[in-house]
Amino acid sequence: MSQARPINVADYEALAEAACEPGYWGYVAGGAGDEITLRDNVEAFRRRVLRPRMLVDVSEVTTRTTVLGSEISMPLMVAPTSLQRITHADGEPALAAAAAEAGTVYTLSSLGSYRPRELAEALDGETLRWFQLYWSRDRDFTRELVSEAAASGFHALVLTVDLPEAGPRERDYRSGFKLPTDLPMPNLPRALVGVDYFHDTLGAIVDTSITWRDLEWLRAECPLPLVLKGILTAEDATLACEHGAAGIVVSNHGGRQLDGVPATLDALPEVVEAVGGRAEVYLDGGVRRGTDVAKALALGARAVFVGRPALWGLAAGGRAGARHVLEILQAEIRLALVLLGCPTPGDVGPSHVRAKV
Repeated sequence: MSQARPINVADYEALAEAACEPGYWGYVAGGAGDEITLRDNVEAFRRRVLRPRMLVDVSEVTTRTTVLGSEISMPLMVAPTSLQRITHADGEPALAAAAAEAGTVYTLSSLGSYRPRELAEALDGETLRWFQLYWSRDRDFTRELVSEAAASGFHALVLTVDLPEAGPRERDYRSGFKLPTDLPMPNLPRALVGVDYFHDTLGAIVDTSITWRDLEWLRAECPLPLVLKGILTAEDATLACEHGAAGIVVSNHGGRQLDGVPATLDALPEVVEAVGGRAEVYLDGGVRRGTDVAKALALGARAVFVGRPALWGLAAGGRAGARHVLEILQAEIRLALVLLGCPTPGDVGPSHVRAKV
């Protein structure tokens, strides 16, 4: 890290870009197609303004909240992101430890370099961790993987539902980015290394035949609460609740799948309305400031996930850098609550945000 200590997420983005190999940076920073949705995820927060209330007692303000019955330090969690050992040699254990030190959830990706059991062994038993699943065509492998997550003390299973095939990541095509041949990827039944475009191989691994009915099998095999990641419509939110989802992540895969879909903040209100309190709703995509978190809360999110910002901290400064990014965001969330006149995250509601005119 540079001598001038970073003071916001954007500072860490610049440091991370300098620290990363250009091909890998394109993989992290890029999106699908023309990257319209990638940009719009961030811009959507600028299309809304906050409505603070005055003369509210904010002498005692907390950022603490709960997700699926577990208390966390703030309404912000670490999203599942792939290839963390390329980001930094310490990889997933470092980012998971940073999340634990910040008092929030870490989500292990199926594209990580650690099995659920291995990560659990590397961490303190009190670490709050979720596991993200790409549903393999090898159902026995999927069964074994989710059973291991449950037996290893993970607290929720996050099924990504928006990747029957990988979106067109044109930056990767141009750069020729390839995975290192020595990169472990033990949560997949087939290796992705040694191929020209590993996303094509990932698409061949993911089961494209699964439907809503298959969630019954998954819930029977894994006792963990099921969270569906990649929901953007009221119709799918309704089906998610009907099929037993405990949580829904409003997500467009960071703008990396179908380009031209709504920004997640724009999709959030219709999902929240359709869910009607039957499941917890989280938002993923475009969060760069504590005020962004406040806007998401006002539109009905229980909490948000951050992916790229956590990676930027990891790339720039390892475990300490990732922890500092989370500390920055928590401090910004707290200040946003104070200035909004909201002593707790639960006090933020629809009256605290409106569209920008």
